[in-house]
Amino acid sequence: MTSIGFSTEADVREDRRTVPTDEGDHERFSHYVEKDKLTEAMVMGTPVVALCGKVWVPSRAPEKFPVCPDCKDMWESMQPGDGDGDA
Repeated sequence: MTSIGFSTEADVREDRRTVPTDEGDHERFSHYVEKDKLTEAMVMGTPVVALCGKVWVPSRAPEKFPVCPDCKDMWESMQPGDGDGDA
């Protein structure tokens, strides 16, 4: 007779890839900005204002950096259905 069992073991893998960064990148975050303003800023080189209030001219790939915690909190508080009953 064949028996089938289940295991609680998990296959854990660590991502050891490195992302090339420039000097000072350890202080950088990806910020939330209006999409149309970001596109214009990338093309024209004009500054944008993030939800957290940071003003800068975007020039780097945002996926290389962690999301700004202040921008993330503000974005989540603006989403409908955030648990306050006003959806």
